[in-house]
Amino acid sequence: MTTSSFDTRSAAPGSRGTDLARQLTVTVCFVVGIVGSMIGVGVFGGTPIAQAAGGALNADATYLAPASGAFSIWSVIYTGLGAYTIWQWLPSQRTSGRQRSLGWLVAASLLLNAAWILSVQAGWVGISVLVIVVLLAVLAACFARYSRSPAANWLEAVVVDGTLGLYLGWVSVATCANVAAALTDSGFDGLGLAPEVWSIGILAVVAAVGVGLAAYGRGRLAPAAALAWGLSWIAVSRLTGELLSSGTAVAAVLAAIAVVLAAGTYRVLGRGRIRPAPAPALP
Repeated sequence: MTTSSFDTRSAAPGSRGTDLARQLTVTVCFVVGIVGSMIGVGVFGGTPIAQAAGGALNADATYLAPASGAFSIWSVIYTGLGAYTIWQWLPSQRTSGRQRSLGWLVAASLLLNAAWILSVQAGWVGISVLVIVVLLAVLAACFARYSRSPAANWLEAVVVDGTLGLYLGWVSVATCANVAAALTDSGFDGLGLAPEVWSIGILAVVAAVGVGLAAYGRGRLAPAAALAWGLSWIAVSRLTGELLSSGTAVAAVLAAIAVVLAAGTYRVLGRGRIRPAPAPALP
């Protein structure tokens, strides 16, 4: 297996013009994403997400809705995305193969996130599911691309790999909560199964996804941390909110533990493998 098959840090095919277009696009999309997030929390007079769409996404709407404290992770993600936006303007990053591989996808994710917020504000819960699924696919593509090569240094590991990893992990949990909200909002009756059965089954799938990400990324910690964070807040919501479910809470905690253990295990095992180039510990 050759180094070139993995190392995307070297310059990829492109031109100065397209690189500048990519950098500008990421920057503009970041601004759009920030404005969208402000709309989502009601800064410009809009309805906060938890109250939009008739409360379909509030903490007690479904068994998979996390408590409100979970959403504080967005401040970390947006800070990281801001750092990424600055990072990709560095002269050393203009022709970077990694940035040429990731930049357009990151820009798309920012637009999709803003589109998700607007769709929920408009009360289009079903449409919001389609948007967040596409967002999840884009972030998964980012993960697949940056996992092919190590970051050049610890700063890139934090700003690029760490930020995008947190983004992916959180959106993975949010997608499940969004789907549950849409089904409940549409009047889905569970096909005769209790809501708790569905929630436990879906949490098992989330845990499997987390283990899969740990295996593919050789134990990257950022996706696991965000997944564990979201799952833990689902447990908090089911133990302290109005919609109580000890079974769902236990399943969420066990899923979080499984994801963290998988990341730790694959990280330790991955250190014994031959890597294509020296790399710092990845977030």
